[in-house]
Amino acid sequence: MTVRPRLVVVGDPAGRRVAFFQDALRTAGLPGARVVSWPDVLRGRARFAAGETVRIDSPGEDPEADRLLRGVDDPARVEGSGRWYARFTTAVGGLAETAGEAGATLVNDPAELAVLFDKRLSHGRLRAAGVPVPESPTSGPTAPAVAGWADIRALLDVPGLRRVFVKLAHGSSASGVLAVETNGAGRIQATTSVERRPDGRLFNSLRVRRYTTEHEIAAIVDALAPDGLHVERWLPKATQGGRAADLRVVVIDGRATHAVVRTSRSPMTNLHLGGARGDLTAARAAIAAAGGRWEDALDVCERAAAAFPGTRCVGVDLLPATGWRRFAVGEVNAFGDLLPCLTGLPGSGAESLDTYAAQVAAQYPATVTRPASPTRPTSASSRTTGTSTT
Repeated sequence: MTVRPRLVVVGDPAGRRVAFFQDALRTAGLPGARVVSWPDVLRGRARFAAGETVRIDSPGEDPEADRLLRGVDDPARVEGSGRWYARFTTAVGGLAETAGEAGATLVNDPAELAVLFDKRLSHGRLRAAGVPVPESPTSGPTAPAVAGWADIRALLDVPGLRRVFVKLAHGSSASGVLAVETNGAGRIQATTSVERRPDGRLFNSLRVRRYTTEHEIAAIVDALAPDGLHVERWLPKATQGGRAADLRVVVIDGRATHAVVRTSRSPMTNLHLGGARGDLTAARAAIAAAGGRWEDALDVCERAAAAFPGTRCVGVDLLPATGWRRFAVGEVNAFGDLLPCLTGLPGSGAESLDTYAAQVAAQYPATVTRPASPTRPTSASSRTTGTSTT
């Protein structure tokens, strides 16, 4: 008998993410999800019913939600991520309580979302789980906080940390990220998409720029520090076509299902900042030529996802080292599934499915016909799955 789920998506009713998920449900022959907006959640107006399954999606596409969470009127402003985090985690906790009292089931684990949206906590959890990550002096709940540029300046004198990424602890989409480097003579420069206006306000820009004076860099870092900063070693990346390359790998219920190569001439490979999709076949060939195995790269991603067993779908940023032989995890993204027009990896069971259809298939397996395909060998560490809601 076909399952007729009562699904609720908490997200932006007008956003692409919800639209893709609705399309996946309709294709599977399921009723479209009821959508609850983030402003309704933040204002305490969200209501649920017994038997409903509630899936939390990103509030990032909703301008009103962003304003309510960050407390700034211009969505291009960088500041306010600390306030965003405090209000978001509080709202998620309230949402979980409301859903539970109504007899609804929440897909996402609120405690894990709080960790995933704090780069310091997430990095610490990955490191404790034995997942390879860049060296970081701010990793984990007991690490000292970065008070401002003076702390960063001191870290740049530590061996191995002359090139670092300075990130907003609660940032996303490269907002507020600075790639900072210094040479033996003490010269410092930072590459970032942050635009600093004459009045000191900070804005996200689609143009990556370089600041070459310590005064400018210090002013940006000091302005960002109250929101919380995470610092990690800037690892030399592998290249493809003369451009730095990394991968976004989506892991659903413990299994890597989708992957895309991202390349850039700047340290940030985000597609909205001038990055471009690379050649996955060429990347796999480069790994094999270096004596490595593609399966081992996917296993690193699955081990990272296993550190968050209550989150059914994550997007893992995989950093291939120079030469394509070793890998580290840069970040694990709670809402890292927005990869339009990308179907699943061979052997993943999601070959003809995009990331949203694959999630529908995982949550409601009786409703979706999966393509027959060879099974990719799965290590013991990669068999951990997320919380079941079927």
